[in-house]
Amino acid sequence: MRELLSRPKVAVSVVYVAALFMSIMDATIVNVALPSIGRDLHAGTRSIDAVSIGYLVSLAVVIPTSGWFGDHFGGKRVMLAAIVVFTAASVLCGLAQSFGELVAFRILQGVGGGMLTPVGMAMLFRVFPPQERVRASSILVVPTALAPAVGPVLGGLLVDSLSWRWVFFVNLPLGLLALAYGVLFLRDTDLPPAGRFDVPGFVLSGVGFAALMYGVSEGPDKGWESGQIVATIAVGVVLLLVLVATQLRTREPLLNLRLFGDRLFRSATAALFLATAAFLGVLYLVALFFQVGLGLDALGSGLSTFPEAIGVMVGAQAVSRRLYPWFGPRRVMIGGLVGVAVVMLALTQVGGGDLWTIRGLMFVLGYAMAHCFVPAQAAAFARISPADMGRGSTLFNALRQLGGAVGVAALTSVLTATGVGETLANGSGTGDLHPYHAAFLVAGIIAVAAAAICLTIHDEDAESTRVRRPRRAAAPEPALVD
Repeated sequence: MRELLSRPKVAVSVVYVAALFMSIMDATIVNVALPSIGRDLHAGTRSIDAVSIGYLVSLAVVIPTSGWFGDHFGGKRVMLAAIVVFTAASVLCGLAQSFGELVAFRILQGVGGGMLTPVGMAMLFRVFPPQERVRASSILVVPTALAPAVGPVLGGLLVDSLSWRWVFFVNLPLGLLALAYGVLFLRDTDLPPAGRFDVPGFVLSGVGFAALMYGVSEGPDKGWESGQIVATIAVGVVLLLVLVATQLRTREPLLNLRLFGDRLFRSATAALFLATAAFLGVLYLVALFFQVGLGLDALGSGLSTFPEAIGVMVGAQAVSRRLYPWFGPRRVMIGGLVGVAVVMLALTQVGGGDLWTIRGLMFVLGYAMAHCFVPAQAAAFARISPADMGRGSTLFNALRQLGGAVGVAALTSVLTATGVGETLANGSGTGDLHPYHAAFLVAGIIAVAAAAICLTIHDEDAESTRVRRPRRAAAPEPALVD
């Protein structure tokens, strides 16, 4: 058993999946607890968002540095350190005695969370050769799909039965188990020197991504015409443009933007950016749809969203075992994203009495999204060398994180523009579902745009990741005896 547990593929998969699940679940489980946190720590409706915004901004600062840290100090050290920081910060959040303390500890939590995903993905794709990447990608889908669905359910149970503090304490056992397993069984791979730390790149990327993430996240609440939001987004865009110009001229850049010269990495990453915007935007939207639009409680909303996770896991098996090896990333991703758009179109027609229809559509949504997530992750790194895997994973995850924020902001803005702003503030439903229908339509348009980008993917570029299983030979017919 010890030999099995110490195999590099098993060890990296177990630690990374546990850490990723913990990190992703944290975002959705905390959202459920925000009203209770505000009441207990005497935070106003406007300021309570700082609990989520502080975490997102911290992620935006740290993610660009994760590739260099993983390459310089070794993936195992950085991964375990990130788990320690994230878990310890979770406990401190649960022990916070003031709103200011909670926000500070959430920022610290973001430091750990920002390192977890890029470093773990780089380690995973280094131990899985290209021909096994689709298998590794199907592993990644489990926490990506299950955590957002489990978070609201578990969060509702903990807040109702215990207190909001337990939405943070719940990370402790999972973090300790992942840490203990990693200390015992994780191993590092030999890599070339990471080079010097690019300080100008760190400043430009950290401030630029943080400003853009803050502006995009707060825009729907404060108003896109707000001077603060316009200025913040403008600063973020300008700094990121300067970052691009300087990184392309730097010998040892923090972000290796030259990796976008690979057309497969470029196309898969761009498609996943929009697909993540549609997916995470819809998951945020359906939570409001169930609770504010249909009047369900947090637990009922979480249970009604949960079929999406089942759909993703079922779809991931179909993609990794049959569809991807035989059809390649291009057709599978286009088919999946068209399926997402069709589900969005169907959701624009549902009413308050169609609860089971909506749950069925959530399953189909998850099934269709698996046809995008698995191929994108498997194909994107097909031609990225092991030495560049850390920097490639950094770019991939930075854009995916930004895509999620853009999706939530876009769909929230649609709701606000169509008159749901006051409803969201006071948490009472009006029975008017047309604003949600409009937002679902926008999500469908984003999915179609992602499918259009997939047209630029060339299946032959990902040939090394496609391993076709031979069909079972038919049993020989019995010989006829005269």
